[in-house]
Amino acid sequence: MNTVWTDTDTPTEDASPPSADAAPARAPHSERDATLRVAHEMHKLEKRLCRQVGQAIMDFNMIEEGDRVMVCVSGGKDSYGLLDILLKMQARAPINFDIVAVNLDQKQPGFPAHILPAYLAQLGIEFHIETQDTYSIVKKVIAEGKTMCSLCSRLRRGILYRVADELKITKIALGHHRDDMLQTFFLNMFFGGKLKGMPPKLVSDDGGHIVIRPLANVAEKDLTRWAAHRQFPIIPCSLCGSQENLQRQLIGQMLRDWEKQYPGRTETMFTALHNVVPSHLMDASRYDFKGLKITGVPNAEGDRVFDEETFPLAKLAGVQVLGSLC
Repeated sequence: MNTVWTDTDTPTEDASPPSADAAPARAPHSERDATLRVAHEMHKLEKRLCRQVGQAIMDFNMIEEGDRVMVCVSGGKDSYGLLDILLKMQARAPINFDIVAVNLDQKQPGFPAHILPAYLAQLGIEFHIETQDTYSIVKKVIAEGKTMCSLCSRLRRGILYRVADELKITKIALGHHRDDMLQTFFLNMFFGGKLKGMPPKLVSDDGGHIVIRPLANVAEKDLTRWAAHRQFPIIPCSLCGSQENLQRQLIGQMLRDWEKQYPGRTETMFTALHNVVPSHLMDASRYDFKGLKITGVPNAEGDRVFDEETFPLAKLAGVQVLGSLC
């Protein structure tokens, strides 16, 4: 019978005690422990990803009985992760829905067109590769050094809407995650003058499609770890991924710096997107400031206008709190 070691490195009753010169034999055991730890961590990560995606689907009624969900797969870690988790959810969901993986081959120079078809065929799922040379159009229209994302997105959007109609799709699933949603919020605030984010579910601009973002609750760092674990055949975007100093990249770095300096800040900001208080902003079209009247009824949740607003200091570790200057 082979030697069996417990978690405390204590041999079982049928194992011989280790001799003084048996130290080298512990290396395989240490490697085995490391492998088990990695497997345990990946199991926890998988459960978290499934839970977060499932919560988003339930909270926003993203997928319903009989849906045909088009998962847009670009070859990046996020869309691979979305497809992978949705397939896991499909196997255990209380409803029946179909998944169709769709890739738009934009004819970028050097694009390895064989990778995605081979990967999707190996999964044994329904998929469609749409080939359209949007690359040439973007390079022709956009001046060298300018951001290509806007035109590229418009062209890609129109093509995918058409493909969705042809495939009788009822929901279009995109791989945007929690960090994308926060970045969009700050981009709109800093550069667009709006408190506007990236919704988890919306009606498309042509009015004909429902677009969903099942990864809305998922952190990018978790998707990065999952992609490495699953060894997805990542395809880099050479069209826009090589453009430096894009505003979104700058905002993303800002958020990562904040999170590094003050752990937990990203989670707090994301929670804020779920807790909007129109009466405490300044949009008169969203709240009837002009029509406010005295009610004479005490409200425990009402504003105490003469009190300073306080926040939990535990959420702002490392921040020096100064006293009032009044």
